[in-house]
Amino acid sequence: MSATIAPTVFALGAVSLITDVSSEMVTAVLPLYLVTGLGLSPLGFGLLDGIYNGFSALVRLAGGHLADRGGGRHKWIAGLGYGVSALCKPLLLLAHTLTPIGLILAADRTGKGLRTAPRDALISLSSTPENRGRAFGVHRAMDTAGALLGPLVAFLILRATVDGYDAVFTVSFCVAVVGVLVLVLFVPGPSSTAPPRTEKAVREKAVEAERAVDERAAEAARAVDENAVDKRAVDEKAVRPTLRAAFALLGRRDLRRVTVCALLLGLATVSDSFVYLLLQRRLGVPDRWFALLPLGTAAAFLLLAVPLGRLADRVGRWRVFLGGHGALLTAYALLLTSWHGTALPYAVLLLHGAFYAATDGVLMAVASDSVPEQLRSSGLALVQTGQAAARFVCSLGFGAAWTLWGDRTALLASAVALAVCAVFAFTLRPGRPVLEPAS
Repeated sequence: MSATIAPTVFALGAVSLITDVSSEMVTAVLPLYLVTGLGLSPLGFGLLDGIYNGFSALVRLAGGHLADRGGGRHKWIAGLGYGVSALCKPLLLLAHTLTPIGLILAADRTGKGLRTAPRDALISLSSTPENRGRAFGVHRAMDTAGALLGPLVAFLILRATVDGYDAVFTVSFCVAVVGVLVLVLFVPGPSSTAPPRTEKAVREKAVEAERAVDERAAEAARAVDENAVDKRAVDEKAVRPTLRAAFALLGRRDLRRVTVCALLLGLATVSDSFVYLLLQRRLGVPDRWFALLPLGTAAAFLLLAVPLGRLADRVGRWRVFLGGHGALLTAYALLLTSWHGTALPYAVLLLHGAFYAATDGVLMAVASDSVPEQLRSSGLALVQTGQAAARFVCSLGFGAAWTLWGDRTALLASAVALAVCAVFAFTLRPGRPVLEPAS
């Protein structure tokens, strides 16, 4: 596998692993710190949780646009995002009221929003269409390894220190700085990430290049005949990464279908926290063990990310993507049944992790097939923004439904919505990958 996966993917995976150790240390203790340590009300905590999980959706497109507009600044925009998030960790030591904590969490999520699309664009640009699913699978597996280690490190720090929260935030900052250094020192820029081309790819590139030359010549001729613009203006307009050009990507049928499907499925995807709360209520899990439930999802994600990424390359990425939502729907069904067996938490967490393994990186691989290199970061950001915003809306709606009608009714409504959206997404599946113009 190492022979087919670019070193850039492993370097970015190492950055994500280290960064996720840092961020998940904070995520694991933040609810307890805010409610117990600072005495925030449930309403205040709900507001902060919404900021923490939904704010990055507002800046993902900005990060993607800045990376594309810079002519290959993907690495440095991603580095800016990682750096902003790292600087927010020690600031939590100084904030003790709702407003400053909210601002710090918003800044932390701004960093995440800035880095996500440029990072995924680097992975996509360093991979071939034939192994793009595996490349994202490798990255997500390494990323999830950090998500698995972070809560364990936080748990050990809290047990070993007297003033545990301050120690967690301090260690988290130090780990985050290491992640930024690894990015700066070991991740090459986009100009050095081009994947080796297979003989088949070379032939396809040559054919597409001939078509591109003919199309450009015809377009230039039409422009001259109409006295509108000259050929140079046409070519520059075709490759200039502007916000208008980024939104114009939605005019591409396949990318538009991917974005719409990701948005609709996101509207029916209940947040992780609610899944764990539902599981706790079903089984009566003690509060002291609640923080370990996410480890089950992370472990399943870690084990399945690479195999499902390779499967997506072989049998079709959209099939695997929809299969992941089928796994999530099965997890919802198990939570709705009257089964209380000891295997229930293992089955639900395994399906939950399989859902992420089959959708997170695979969706980016699907979207990459429909976006040109010059706008790769912006195109991926469009899909990510729609999905993140939809999941945020789903969390708010699910919380309101739980309050009004109870947890089972809210989950049943989400399961029905997910099934309907999955059928719709199947009918709107994108076509075959498009060939990119020769560079």
